[in-house]
Amino acid sequence: MGVQFHNPWVLLLLLPLGAFVVYSLRSDFGLKGGRKKWAIGLRTAILMLLLMVLAGFQTYALVKEKEVVFLVDRSASVEETDSAQEWIRRASAAKDERDRAGVVSFGLDGLIEKNLDARPVSEASLGADVNPGFTHLAKGLQVAGGLFAGKENRRIVLISDGRENVGDAAAEAALLKERGIAVDVSEITPPLRTDAAIEEFSLPEQLYQGEAFAFEVLIRSTFAGAGELRLYEDNREIGRHRIALERGDNRLALQGLAKEPGLHRYRAEFFAGADERAENNVHYAFTRVKGEPKVLIVEGKPGTSSNLENALKSGLIDYEVIPPGMLPSELAKYAGYESILFNNVSGEQVGGKQMELIEQAVRSFGVGFMMIGGEDSFGMGGYYKTPIEQLLPVSMELEGKREVPSLGLILVIDRSGSMTGDKLELAKESAMRTVELLRPKDTVGVVAFDDKPWWVVEPRTLDDKAEVIAQIGGIPSAGGTNIFPAVSEAAEKMLAAEAQRKHIILLTDGQSAVNSGYDELLKTMVDGKITMSTVAVGQDADVNLLQFLANGAKGRYYLVEDATTLPAIFSREAAMIARTYIVDRPFVPALVQPGDWGGWFRDGTPRIYGYVAATPKLTAQTVLSSPEPDPLLARWQYGSGRTVAWTSDLTGKWSKDWVKWPDFPGWFTEMVKWTFPQFSASPYEVNTTVTGNEVHFEVTAEGADAPDELEAVVTGEEGGESRIALTQISPGVYTGSTDIRTPGSFLLNLQAKDGSGKALNGSMGTGFVVPYSPEFRIPAGGAEEDKLQALAEQTGGRVLDWNDPEAAFRFEAQPERSLRGWERPLLAAALLLWLADIAVRRLALPWSRLAAFLAAASPWRRRARALAAESPAASAAGADAGLARLAARKSRAAAFYGAGTGGKAAADAPPQPPASPPPEEAGQETAPAGDGGADRLGRLLEAKRRGGR
Repeated sequence: MGVQFHNPWVLLLLLPLGAFVVYSLRSDFGLKGGRKKWAIGLRTAILMLLLMVLAGFQTYALVKEKEVVFLVDRSASVEETDSAQEWIRRASAAKDERDRAGVVSFGLDGLIEKNLDARPVSEASLGADVNPGFTHLAKGLQVAGGLFAGKENRRIVLISDGRENVGDAAAEAALLKERGIAVDVSEITPPLRTDAAIEEFSLPEQLYQGEAFAFEVLIRSTFAGAGELRLYEDNREIGRHRIALERGDNRLALQGLAKEPGLHRYRAEFFAGADERAENNVHYAFTRVKGEPKVLIVEGKPGTSSNLENALKSGLIDYEVIPPGMLPSELAKYAGYESILFNNVSGEQVGGKQMELIEQAVRSFGVGFMMIGGEDSFGMGGYYKTPIEQLLPVSMELEGKREVPSLGLILVIDRSGSMTGDKLELAKESAMRTVELLRPKDTVGVVAFDDKPWWVVEPRTLDDKAEVIAQIGGIPSAGGTNIFPAVSEAAEKMLAAEAQRKHIILLTDGQSAVNSGYDELLKTMVDGKITMSTVAVGQDADVNLLQFLANGAKGRYYLVEDATTLPAIFSREAAMIARTYIVDRPFVPALVQPGDWGGWFRDGTPRIYGYVAATPKLTAQTVLSSPEPDPLLARWQYGSGRTVAWTSDLTGKWSKDWVKWPDFPGWFTEMVKWTFPQFSASPYEVNTTVTGNEVHFEVTAEGADAPDELEAVVTGEEGGESRIALTQISPGVYTGSTDIRTPGSFLLNLQAKDGSGKALNGSMGTGFVVPYSPEFRIPAGGAEEDKLQALAEQTGGRVLDWNDPEAAFRFEAQPERSLRGWERPLLAAALLLWLADIAVRRLALPWSRLAAFLAAASPWRRRARALAAESPAASAAGADAGLARLAARKSRAAAFYGAGTGGKAAADAPPQPPASPPPEEAGQETAPAGDGGADRLGRLLEAKRRGGR
């Protein structure tokens, strides 16, 4: 152990401190004797302690402990981590007890498996959940470097195949070198595979309809053989080609034809019998084909869109008609249409995911949307609080608009064990939305059932919606399924309810334990004017029973395959029993804000015979309205897109005068065209570069009108969205970048903004791909080994032999000082001495007696007396010495009082030891001979004592 000072120059103050001590000893501070010495000593000690603190007094010990962090590559290219785990275990077994080891795993992320400490590395040390899709060496080095606590003997042992594809490991290694941390490397050699990968797949970003183009494909192979390349356009196969592969790079150019306008995603897939890895056999590319616009018509009932089709044909607009069940589940498909038309489509026919994708396509990619009314649309379609209602210019909420008959509604919800998870959560959400649609005077009840019914909400008027909704949200799942008791109790409660219209909604996904007694129950419900609709969730439900109950109770039956449609079904049921949405009396629509559509109505408007009531939103433009007034035709801007609401039908049931109107085709075509994206040609040139998981954008604005701000909206295959503000680096040129955590195809939408950040009309959509993880690319030989060796050389590390893991701790350790600071103990001691100094100077105590008492009570004094008592010779000698001292005192007293010549002679004579008493007088004390002065002194003192009495 050694001693050092952080500020040794402070010790020069010891010289004035010594002068202060000398001066204090020679001065008079009002203290005398021992108190003065104590006070000066205490003050000197306090000043000495403070000087030690200011000088940075430290003790240190020389240690040679080694610190090693094992950095393990767990990306997908390292297929087996068991060997790396065994390598680390063997390496850590060779360390000394005080050496410290840590473990970090990395892929795209760097995660700590074991902190740096002296504990051995366990066999289960590689369990962290890392993203294996990328190799981010720099991130792993950064995390590993942050674990070290010491300043010497620090090393990172990197176990990897060196296939870095994200970040810059060399830059991070330079930072480690500055900190004195060496990086040792041990290469993992992946097994050789017979593999072929599509490295590149490209085609022009923009094409014209009917234009011929070439697909350019690069296939890299580790073997020679035959294979097949298949090409797809929007999941539709467009060609197969037999390929003769050579070892190495194989470049192909295949012909294609742009047939349909819109944004298209092409896919290339390669198949070969000898190929051992399929993850790298797929690649994607996007292109936008310019041509005639295309509209997607979704019709709720087959064959009801002929009026729409004829109008679009007359306007030379291409279209496609599909049922709701054929709606795509990929955002890229919606981006291929200029507009989407819902023709009397019920919400229960549209999945929740499809609604979200349509809303995103309109908001972010400028796709238009138009909803056409009918008995199954708007509020009657169950669109309340759905993404479709969000994008429309009208709301389904009608509260306060008209008098509505009082309603009684009881929801009977299956809460059995099979409903656990999303089904029960969606059922509860459906019930909550239904409650929100009802009015305060309505009666609502909720009964959940498994083996027996449980009243979540007893039938009550809806004066506190929040309380009812909170109770619904607490429904748990448990038990079996028994439908009859729950429906029976619901019907009994409904009979006693005071409501003009009474309805029950039953939802279940299972088979009932009892299937008898329903005939009498249904007769009771019909007699009491109670209707019931049933919802079967999945094919496991008792479909026959639920259909029978719905028909017998004059309700509707729903078979739900997609549970996300449940909220729309419940909302639709609530709207249908209210029967307030449909207004079926004739009227002539009134012009409100016709705008540029006013020219179509110069000669008046045809008569309407019915529509679905709705409420216009605050910023919407109502073009035509009813006498209520309810909006008949409304439009607005929603994000990048435009949407239109026509609340009547166009089949002729309510709009027979409109479909016969000579201007109908032109008017309808103009409405549809108004919803088209607000750019006819791309105002931007977009270049994307993918490096690892980072995508760089460079956008050039064509023309002189470059926007003040430009934002890129990136949307993944699952609909997740991220927004990137692009930086303008020169006039009309913008750049930006984003990180991608998982490979896939992505849509890119550019949104221009003015100086205040307000979005401008018009946007541009394109796409880019990260086809598969770069971990599955076929690397160039030797590059990885060279990279690992360069890292070791850059940081002063070593290249370790895979067969010698014990070498990880086999390096010369440099002595390192382990410092210990004493600031707090020294300050605490100074404080205690300062209190003692105050006590010495301010308290009037018998300090000499206290000092004598402390000295006598000290352990060494007690030991000395104990030893003296144990020795007989010492006891006798002590007794003789005591008698001699007593005799001497008596002689001096006699001489002082003048005891005569004899006394003086006796006093001057040397003291004699007393004679031993005779045996018979043992135990009696006798005075020594010739001590007459002592006797007289005794008598004098005795007389004086008596006289005092």
